[in-house]
Amino acid sequence: MAFICKKFICSRVILSSLWHRCNIVISNQAIITRKHHCVSENDHANHDIIIAGGGMIGTTLAVALANNRALESKNILLLERNSKHEYQQREQYSNRVVALNQQTRNLLSSIGAWKHIEAVRYAPVRKMQIWDACSDAMITFNEDFLANEIAYIVENDLVLHAVDKQLKEKSSIEVIYDAQVENIILPAARGEDTLIKLQNGKQFKAKLLIGADGFNSRVRQSMKSQYLKWNYDQMGIVATVKLSEPTENVVAWQRFLPTGPVALLPLTDSLSSLVWSMTTEEAKRLLKVPEEEFVDALNDALWKVYPKNGIVESGMAALQQLLEQFSLQTGVSRQLQPSISNIVEGSRAAFPLGFGHSTSYVAKGVALIGDAAHRVHPLAGQGVNLGFGDVVVLVQVLEEAVRSGSILGDTIHLTKYETSRQRYNVPTMLAIDALHRLYKGTAAPVVLARSLGLQLVNALGPVKKILMDHAAESPRVR
Repeated sequence: MAFICKKFICSRVILSSLWHRCNIVISNQAIITRKHHCVSENDHANHDIIIAGGGMIGTTLAVALANNRALESKNILLLERNSKHEYQQREQYSNRVVALNQQTRNLLSSIGAWKHIEAVRYAPVRKMQIWDACSDAMITFNEDFLANEIAYIVENDLVLHAVDKQLKEKSSIEVIYDAQVENIILPAARGEDTLIKLQNGKQFKAKLLIGADGFNSRVRQSMKSQYLKWNYDQMGIVATVKLSEPTENVVAWQRFLPTGPVALLPLTDSLSSLVWSMTTEEAKRLLKVPEEEFVDALNDALWKVYPKNGIVESGMAALQQLLEQFSLQTGVSRQLQPSISNIVEGSRAAFPLGFGHSTSYVAKGVALIGDAAHRVHPLAGQGVNLGFGDVVVLVQVLEEAVRSGSILGDTIHLTKYETSRQRYNVPTMLAIDALHRLYKGTAAPVVLARSLGLQLVNALGPVKKILMDHAAESPRVR
């Protein structure tokens, strides 16, 4: 007979017997990391917090909660729908990477995970160069390298590995792999528990359920929250590419094409990570073409000279004269982008792009974080950072609730999390969506408007600093 662990006080003989019985394999469909407690499997296992989704965001939240002094005594259940995966460092880089901002690095450092990333590999971004293919407009960030690194390029599986290592040290966290959620029943009244049932029949109760289960979130669906979404009819091609010549590779490059942005993120002196957005039809075609044809198309995207419109050229010249009159920066020290010699074999892949936002992040006994709450275009590299920002603020809010003696799932406190994050997330998401739409246009008035705006922002140092500070803002309850 199988048992789920629950804390008890018994004699040595009984304890030894029950311990033996609790370690019997429960099911071929689930692997359970046990930390505490044993009750009959016919009962509901009670937890303070259940996190549905064990990716980068959900796992980081679990560790951050267990790392917080006010919350470390809470027992936490992490439900991961995938099988347990052991990380193995390989010489070849993964084609899925994230650009972590300074505040995300601070979060990972605070829970002890960043040291594991440092022990393996990451690439700092010390400069960004962004330019328009339809004009000469461009903007650079941290051109003189006076500021700290503006981002850190890390492989997705390495981030998860680093957080997993910290997870294993937390005795208050129980993890279930291959956890397929079948049903969720949210509390009808204040103080009631949330019930979550798995496909293998296991049922669990919690004071607070947190949905970190991606943009097709079952937790969000159980909330019946209105979800605003649209597809961009685009896919993002990712790959690891080799530069034609080794260089001090510390620059993130992004060129806005009429078909979508193409970006190169540094990995090593001779390798970069590619994120190339384009129509779904074209992406599927480029995934199938020979490597040589793909490399030619990529170099064309990075270097092709598009015909310039006379109206746009005249407008840009007039702006330059105006800036000169006010002694503002009129030119940019342009650094030439790299060329690509070939791609790492087997690294080409693609994923669909879309926008999504839940109008509500919280309800009685439940909260959403990460992609379960919001989804954005990757052109600004902010999607994962928004999720890590959710983690920081939610931990702050739950700490405040515990210190005030409130119930974890009380909407009085959870609403503070929702308000704080939506005030930050919504403007950021709308700005990213607006940029995507603005750079799709090829009509002369549209190209002129965006080119003038880009060049003007580049000339105004304080404005650029505001943009950089917002991208790396320290999440807090507001």
